[in-house]
Amino acid sequence: MESGGTASAPALVRFSGIQKTYDGEHLVVKNLDLDIRKGEFVTLLGPSGSGKTTTLMMLAGFEVPTHGEIYVADRPIKDMPPHKRDIGMVFQNYALFPHLTIEENVAFPLAVRKVKKAEAQERVRAALRMIKMEPLAQRRPGQLSGGQQQRVALARALVFNPQLVLMDEPLGALDKRLREQMQLEIKQLHETMGITVVYVTHDQSEALTMSDRIAVFNDGIVQQIDKPDALYERPVNSFVANFVGENNVLAGIVETIEQGYCRVALASGGTVTARAVNVAGAGAATSLSVRPERIAIVTNRAAGEGPNRLPATVHDIIYLGDHTLAVLEAAGNEEFMVKLQPGAHGDLSHGQQVSVTFSPEDCLALDPM
Repeated sequence: MESGGTASAPALVRFSGIQKTYDGEHLVVKNLDLDIRKGEFVTLLGPSGSGKTTTLMMLAGFEVPTHGEIYVADRPIKDMPPHKRDIGMVFQNYALFPHLTIEENVAFPLAVRKVKKAEAQERVRAALRMIKMEPLAQRRPGQLSGGQQQRVALARALVFNPQLVLMDEPLGALDKRLREQMQLEIKQLHETMGITVVYVTHDQSEALTMSDRIAVFNDGIVQQIDKPDALYERPVNSFVANFVGENNVLAGIVETIEQGYCRVALASGGTVTARAVNVAGAGAATSLSVRPERIAIVTNRAAGEGPNRLPATVHDIIYLGDHTLAVLEAAGNEEFMVKLQPGAHGDLSHGQQVSVTFSPEDCLALDPM
């Protein structure tokens, strides 16, 4: 399930056999075993109700595991109150004190820890300098934009030099452009300071952009934890393939398996060759995964047959600036997507009969959906 990452670094955080239930019957988190290495940026990614936020809240101390233990720097923390855990926290709604100035908000964690005034002032100045907010130190949160408030929340989480920073959907309230800018700023701070970050989001593009590793949650279970490129290129099951990035799905039955590849009879007719990633064996149902950018459209009917060539009908052509998205009907999938470079196949039109081709290497045979 796991590969990549800085394997030589020691684990700063360890979840061991963690379970969480609120009603005594339904487990929100199921038997979680997860190590997060010192200095890593690990994202917990998944849909609503998948267990990712509950996992973060247990690490922060706002929720208590029903079973199992959480360790930080080899110390069990299940019975340790949140303020004793040496953890910085950044929330989606910023959670700033509206009646305090920016300077006072950032200083608050130092006051709680009884840091001497002179040292606290210097730390606050350094934190505000880091987020480029020194000129606004005397303003109050209501006088700042959403992006500025999130920078203040970040500075407050970092000002006491915590060993670990947790972020719960911190950019969810920002518009697209500002969110992308903040993604880069947070990643740069992580790299510059060498801090360990555990980040929760349901936005897969955000996770791919920022993370050293991503843990994909579904139904309380980590489906796969891996580096971003490995998750995208080598998903271990259908859930990961469909949740991380855009994906085309074709249903079929495995006919043969040989040397890591399988021949699959499509439910709609025809056969394709695919990499046998996660299949039960010959005769078993499978779900084929093909990324839109790995597919070519052939408009010349006289062109030779490829290893995986299927007839298709053009439904729509959508111009998206940096690429064009062709929406086709192919092999029973009425929303079969193909990403094209701008200007490619400018002659495509609604209702046109074409073919789509893709290599066996780019077609993954996974567990049926």
